Amino acid sequence: MIVWITGASSGIGEACALEYARQSSQSAPMCLVLTASSVERLQNVADRCRQAGAEVRVVACDLKDAEQVATLTERVWDEFDRVDIAFLNAGISQRTTIEDTSMDMVRQIMEVNYFAPVAIAKDLLSRMVAIGGGHIAVTTSIAGLFGFPLRCAYSSSKHALYGFFETLQAENYDRGIRVTIVCPGRVNTPISLRALDKGGKAHGVMDPGQAGGLSAEKAAKQIIRAIRRGKREVYVGKTELMMVYIKRWFPALCAWIGRHISAV
Repeated sequence: MIVWITGASSGIGEACALEYARQSSQSAPMCLVLTASSVERLQNVADRCRQAGAEVRVVACDLKDAEQVATLTERVWDEFDRVDIAFLNAGISQRTTIEDTSMDMVRQIMEVNYFAPVAIAKDLLSRMVAIGGGHIAVTTSIAGLFGFPLRCAYSSSKHALYGFFETLQAENYDRGIRVTIVCPGRVNTPISLRALDKGGKAHGVMDPGQAGGLSAEKAAKQIIRAIRRGKREVYVGKTELMMVYIKRWFPALCAWIGRHISAV
């Protein structure tokens, strides 16, 4: 089975790569294709996956660069003539108010979080249909279900993913295409360290909420189980996931909490 993971050099992507590698066996061999911008970090993850028993290929790409993204799927597909599971997980966050968020920052976040996974999914679609189907998973966020302070572009990009990938499955379910929307709450990953701060520099701080979040390893087990079972959507996190249901049933309360919640 060929499993392609973007954003595989750290956090949820790294944990999922290692969990898939551990599940590889002689009876069910696994080949992992790992993508991120940092070749050095990717190679480190790849080496650990190989030690766990998986075959691994590294295909580096800067997802901010639309020209690189335009040829990425072809590069991966040419290697194996198939992809069984694509987990489009790469993403970047922010820690800025709307007033402090430049349009350049909005475009950068949308490029990585929305346009890159959309372009990859579009390029995969006809190829997967031609071989009888495939599974595409994408990482959104509970911030894609309601607005959240200091996340205007991040939240917007995650909202947009719901529209595209729900449509993708609606149009292609009968053609063998399955979609799993992965919706994390707070997971202990480096995303806050690399989030964009005022002026576009790295935030460089591990948010307390992030530090106290679900471990990436536990998140990976839940995500892979959901993909294996063909779930349409999976929520991953701790008590913060209650906000999903508060938004659904008590939207005014959700708005009040959003005005008072700590954004870090």
